[in-house]
Amino acid sequence: MPVLLPTPRPRARTSPTSDHAVVIAGGGPTGLMLAAELALAGCDVAILERRASQNLTGTRAGGLHARSIEILDQRGVADRFLREGTITQLAGFAWTRFDISDLPTPHPYGLALRQSHIERILADWVEQLGVSIYRGREVTSLVQDLTGVDVTLASGESLRADYLVGCDGGRSLVRKAAGLTFAGTDPTLSNLMAEVEIHEVPQWGLRHDGLGFHGLSKTENGRVLVVITEATLDRSGEPSLRDLSEGLIAVYGTDFGVHNPSWISRFTDAARQAVRYRKERVLLAGDAAHIHHSIGGQGLNTGLQDAVNLGWKLAQVVKGISPDRLLDSYHAERHPVAARVLRNTRAQIALLRRNDDGRKAALEIVSELLAMEEPRKRYGAMMSGLDISYDLGGAHPLLGRRMPDLALTVAGRPMRLFTLLHDGRGFLLDFGSPVRLDISPWADRVPRIDAIYDGAWELPCIGAIAAPTAVLVRPDGHVAWVGEESGGGLAEALTTWFGAA
Repeated sequence: MPVLLPTPRPRARTSPTSDHAVVIAGGGPTGLMLAAELALAGCDVAILERRASQNLTGTRAGGLHARSIEILDQRGVADRFLREGTITQLAGFAWTRFDISDLPTPHPYGLALRQSHIERILADWVEQLGVSIYRGREVTSLVQDLTGVDVTLASGESLRADYLVGCDGGRSLVRKAAGLTFAGTDPTLSNLMAEVEIHEVPQWGLRHDGLGFHGLSKTENGRVLVVITEATLDRSGEPSLRDLSEGLIAVYGTDFGVHNPSWISRFTDAARQAVRYRKERVLLAGDAAHIHHSIGGQGLNTGLQDAVNLGWKLAQVVKGISPDRLLDSYHAERHPVAARVLRNTRAQIALLRRNDDGRKAALEIVSELLAMEEPRKRYGAMMSGLDISYDLGGAHPLLGRRMPDLALTVAGRPMRLFTLLHDGRGFLLDFGSPVRLDISPWADRVPRIDAIYDGAWELPCIGAIAAPTAVLVRPDGHVAWVGEESGGGLAEALTTWFGAA
């Protein structure tokens, strides 16, 4: 099925125009993914990005988990990322790696790919979709009223949007200006990360001691990636080469002749989450909505999934298809997901904070437990995002979960289910329901597809389930309704997720 593109607009303008339906503050992975989702839905969207280019200093995130790869596959762009990354078993918990190759997904693995490459590929896709990106622009203030948001930039320029989405990172100006509380816990440890050159050959790999956890590894460009836990929390702000040298000496007894850093960054295990993801016409996504330690590599992936949950809902509201209250489901569904991420990162840091006898024993026991079959599958699915289930109020195990990528037969032709999601629209799949499923009042929004599938139905963590007679799939790939023999509840589900008839 071809991807339906909105009418292209010039991507790079010298100054912001006065009005857009949606303005996204921040052109990182979350902002770019959200812009793509809105553009696929034919919504006028623009990005404000404070960087002058998409170039990214530092390593930041290092890969994509299975569910994120599925999401990109749903939009027909996964191959762009798979061509450049390295397929690997990426999911893990407190240094225990999981082999998820037996989980029911077309992508039972992770993808090692640096954030700089992820952003570049996403930006190329967004450019294809004709999204306007205003670079070198930083939001300084905002004022919202009943019909929109006035956004003021550091340059003195201003623009108006129907809705503003803050994807501007953990120090989000949008979140602060909107008065959204960022609740959570303060740091208990500080890490330095850097890409450098060294004169001495070190012992490569991970190290765990009384200070915390550390690592030395070679990067794709031949330089050295350093991660160390600092001895105290006394230092803050931009780290220096001297800070890194002193940190290495404290851990290894030498700084290995460290020199010529490409970048040095400092991060902590502070764990915070916006109490609300929405305040009237201002919304938050990605790190602007939640921050936590990078262990487990969940931050970027959670942000991408925020964007895919929000994009189609916001587009329907902007276009008048759905009422404003549809946006409340974004917070209701995504806030618990990020809260669980914060919980598991806190747990991992507690195990790895220091290598004392008690923590070492606890880590060994946890590793033994996670090596067992059921815990491995359960936590592997959790850490890779495959087990996410939104509470939609029904009993069927498929309801609220991501739809499997079934090998369908449609109109006599083989077709992967994810292909049906390439254009960012939902659909009703009829597998031979015994009752007539009339969705003609929604025909302009939700196509009805007669499909054949005679294989097994299996979900991560759940296992085999009974084959449904029909399913209503939302644009984000999650199941909104499961057909029973009576066909009851379909009109209500269509109204909830796709607007009134």
